Amino acid sequence: MQPLDAFPIAARRKVRGVLVDIDDTLTTDGRLTAEAYGALERLHDAGLLVVPITGRPAGWCDHIARVWPVDAVVGENGAFYFRYDRDRRSVERRYAADGATRAANRVRLDALKDDILAAVPEAGVASDQAYREADLAIDYREDVAPLDAADVARIVDICETAGATAKFSSIHVNGWFGTYDKLAMTRILFDEAFGIDLDGEAASFVFVGDSPNDAPMFAFFPHAVGVANVRDFADQLAAAPAYVTEARAGAGFAEIAAHFLAAGAGLPGDGAR
Repeated sequence: MQPLDAFPIAARRKVRGVLVDIDDTLTTDGRLTAEAYGALERLHDAGLLVVPITGRPAGWCDHIARVWPVDAVVGENGAFYFRYDRDRRSVERRYAADGATRAANRVRLDALKDDILAAVPEAGVASDQAYREADLAIDYREDVAPLDAADVARIVDICETAGATAKFSSIHVNGWFGTYDKLAMTRILFDEAFGIDLDGEAASFVFVGDSPNDAPMFAFFPHAVGVANVRDFADQLAAAPAYVTEARAGAGFAEIAAHFLAAGAGLPGDGAR
């Protein structure tokens, strides 16, 4: 991982959009700071496409799509994208699986939850679980005392043994039934909503993240950036970002925004949005 200053100026000027994880990337110690939110707004106001890519639930993502200065949001690790149409005053919701499949999977996830809590009683169900439509979030350090790596690995193993996909972020282990992930739904979003083929345009977009569940995005985007706390997971990343900030979490995101805007990314004529 190179320092952010190594990101070529010419490449920064060609950036058309910024995709960003939320927890411990945009937020700091569980809070969205004015500094980070202001950076998000400045990027959007400059004409860049701004899309949070998160493991957070549908209930939160409805709010994010409506209220934040963003163009869309991918949630529950790729289970859906939401996009707010301000002219129609409605949220467009696109899911990876249909309603019947999501309902059937919910029954399986409830059983999986019981198995995990029986095996690792120190874990907890994430406080935002009630607002989820497609996955199970097990809290291992957000509102419970931090679990050790062996317990986190056990939770992942229980999910995978049950046939679920499992990924862990800086605070949760997320499990779901299906083959989708953050990258797959991001591709769908960009094709359907923006008419952009990410396979041919990956170098024009930057993904910012902080943890192992961001690895597919780090691998796909040649100019992916990690906020400094990504180093906490250096030995657990299947793929690392090309660049890393000096500052951690939300301050690191603000650092990224300043670099791109100083270079002129997203200014009129770039065709960012």
